[in-house]
Amino acid sequence: MSNKYAENVGLFKALADMNRLMIVDMLSCGELCACNILEKFHITQPTLSHHMKILCDCGLVSGRKEGKWMYYSLNSEKVQDFKNFLCAITIDKEDCICKEGECNCGKE
Repeated sequence: MSNKYAENVGLFKALADMNRLMIVDMLSCGELCACNILEKFHITQPTLSHHMKILCDCGLVSGRKEGKWMYYSLNSEKVQDFKNFLCAITIDKEDCICKEGECNCGKE
């Protein structure tokens, strides 16, 4: 089985949380300081850090430190790769996994 599934499962896991989905939505408008993200949620700073670590570890979000502040942005290349993968697994195609080792079920 192809690694394309293994490569993307972390993204699905990272996005399987409402707060992280909302953070990705916020970052779609551009780079944000962690303090601006935190203002929109009823969570603590350590909880936000946990969410951001998960999003950064899967490659969907990039972080940079400026002084004492962390700024986050979407990794546009990873977002596009993920969109392409999702599209590829949700359309009928000749190289679909369901057609691998196809059996004719007694048909000749």
